[in-house]
Formats: sequence, structure tokens, C-alpha cells
Amino acid sequence: MPFVSTNGIRLSYQRSGRGEPVLLIMGSSAAGRVWTVHQTPALHQAGYETVVLDNRGIAPSDAPAGDYSFADLVADTRGVIEELELGPCRVVGTSMGAMIAQELALGQPHLVRSAVLMAGRARSDVLRRAQSAADRALRDSGVRLPPRYTAAKTVIEMLSPKTLNDDGAVASWLELFEVSGGGDTVPGQSTAVDELGDRRAELRGVTVPCRAIAFADDLICPPHLVAEVADAIPNCDFVQIPDCGHLGYLEQPEMVNSAIIEFLDKY
Repeated sequence: MPFVSTNGIRLSYQRSGRGEPVLLIMGSSAAGRVWTVHQTPALHQAGYETVVLDNRGIAPSDAPAGDYSFADLVADTRGVIEELELGPCRVVGTSMGAMIAQELALGQPHLVRSAVLMAGRARSDVLRRAQSAADRALRDSGVRLPPRYTAAKTVIEMLSPKTLNDDGAVASWLELFEVSGGGDTVPGQSTAVDELGDRRAELRGVTVPCRAIAFADDLICPPHLVAEVADAIPNCDFVQIPDCGHLGYLEQPEMVNSAIIEFLDKY
């Protein structure tokens, strides 16, 4: 896998397809290759080139010790765009990746042609702050939860009731998360999002076309927080995808891909 050296670290990336480039930014604790299950094939078919990167902390990208700043995550991604000469490019991000895309669109509009912001937010509410604090307390305690427990907790938090009520689907997801270690957090990334605070006022300065996509049953970033992003960014439209949780791009890939491509084709 090739690497880009930027902002003092090396970041791995995968570039494929032909056409105008789309940079896809994954959320916290997840590898960029997750995009290649459903999103990059659809984008290739639609005539786009895709660039998928592994954020700092995700192997084989570098994983510096200590907590990461959100500014560094944004600078890393900016460096990938600049080093690969992608800009101005279309950007798609989910969760933490959506928040990185928001900050890029705000601070570096010459690098971002348009942005699709999935399951992102402009602030943390009381419940999400409590969850982050609880996760930090668990991490700092040194307690290591069994993979089977972590897998079950992740499935409940990340998926929709429609999937949770399907025994066959749940069994497959449980096995996947237990074997892969999915749900484990990357310590350096875990505090980066919390440091941002409330960005609603700043996001009013975004000038590039944006679409905010919410997943109807998302417990991690519920639709009302995604709607706040759409309300804050001028002329940002809002799409809600039914029957999916925080991993909506995996639960309802056809609807998600259609919403992404329809917007990118416009802008």
C-alpha cells in the first residue's frame, strides 16, 4: 500500500478507479478499507476515481503515542489532498471523517469542491458527552473487556432495530466484530472530537456545496445533531436514510450510495 508523508507522519492510502477524484474519510477507530465494501465500487461505476486513506492511529498509517488533536487530523487530510494533487476534490466523510471534512471545507475551501457529511455533528450533546467521558474512564482504568462483550455492545450501539431483530444478520455482525476486534477504540483518536466544542457558528462560514446525511436509528450521532450541521452550513441540504444506525453506509448501502452520487454529480 502506498504512503503519503505529511504533517510529520506517514499515511497509507488506496487510489483506484478513473475519473474526477473523490476522497473518502473514515470515522474513528475504523480502517479506510471499510469504504471498499460498498462505496468505492459504486463510485467507480458512476465514473469517479476514489482515494481512501487510513487516518493516523490506524495501521498501516503511523500511530504516534498520546492523544491526537483534531487540528492534526485535519492537517493530515489536507496534506493527502495536497501531496496527491487532488484539489479541489469532492470529499465524503462519515462520523469523525465528516467532521474532518467540515473543517476542511471551512478552512481550505480551495481544496474541497463539494462535501458529503454523513453521521457528523457540529457539537456534542449531554448524552454524547457522557458517553465519551465513560469511554475515557474505562480506557484509563486499564480494564480490557472480552471481545465477545465488546462485539455485542458494538452491535447494539451501531445498528438499527431492523437489523437487530434479524437473527441471521445479527449473528453475522456479532461474528464479524468479535473476530475483527471491531468496536475497539484508538486511544489517540478518542479525545480529538471532544476538543472541538460547539462549531455551529463557525460552520456558517462554509462556502462549498455540502450535503448532510443522517441515519435514522443512529445512537452515536442521531439525526437531530446532523440536522444542526445542515442548518449551520449555508445552503447545505439534508437527507435521512431509514432503517440504519451509525453504520448506515454498510446497513443500507444502496440508498446511501445513491444519496452520495446524486449529490456529487450535481457538484
